[in-house]
Amino acid sequence: MIAREGIPLILIGLVLSLIFLWAAVKWDSLVLLIFTAIFSLLTVFTTFFMRDPHRTFEPAPNILVAPADGKILSVDRISDHEYIGGEVWKISIFLSVLDVHINRVPADGVVEFVDYCPGKFFPAFADKASTDNERTEIGILSSGGHRLVVKQIAGIIARRVVCTLSKGDSVAAGDHMGLIRYGSRTELFVPIASRIDVKAGDKVKGARTVMGYLPGNVTEVKNSETTGEKNVEL
Repeated sequence: MIAREGIPLILIGLVLSLIFLWAAVKWDSLVLLIFTAIFSLLTVFTTFFMRDPHRTFEPAPNILVAPADGKILSVDRISDHEYIGGEVWKISIFLSVLDVHINRVPADGVVEFVDYCPGKFFPAFADKASTDNERTEIGILSSGGHRLVVKQIAGIIARRVVCTLSKGDSVAAGDHMGLIRYGSRTELFVPIASRIDVKAGDKVKGARTVMGYLPGNVTEVKNSETTGEKNVEL
């Protein structure tokens, strides 16, 4: 399948390729034939980039699925997060131009906010891309009562962040939430009491790889914060 966001780009490339091909034949022009080849290659690449493969996973309570395809850059403990509250896990995923760029919802819940932030275009693998680059942050209240955040971050090549969610939307783990064009970074922030089953260097696939589990319920999170325990039985 092809992501619907990519269909207009593919159609434009196809039309331009056909126009240049017609002109190249009509005027027997090598230059126009070269342009035909260029637009044809760009159209093929765009079709490849905008692919949207069907993905499935085994549902489970409090499950966290990967929000994107790519390589885990890091799994970091952050001392405080304004929306989630308290210490959180930050999981950073780098998407190369060869990865599927569809972003997926990591957990069941309701969208509480969608914030777009203009910014720069540092390489997506650089840490400062998280805070300085163009990005969209999506806050979700999970069905279990936990807050989590997904951050779509543009890179040095990616210049367009697309989010299809709106405040108030009910979402399920694995649902489409948008895409980032041509190489980028996706980050997931979850409560520190969550169980994380991935590490730096792992390859993940959106809506297929299980990255871990949110805590069983809000009470367990509060208890773990009181006792100093960072993981709970799920």
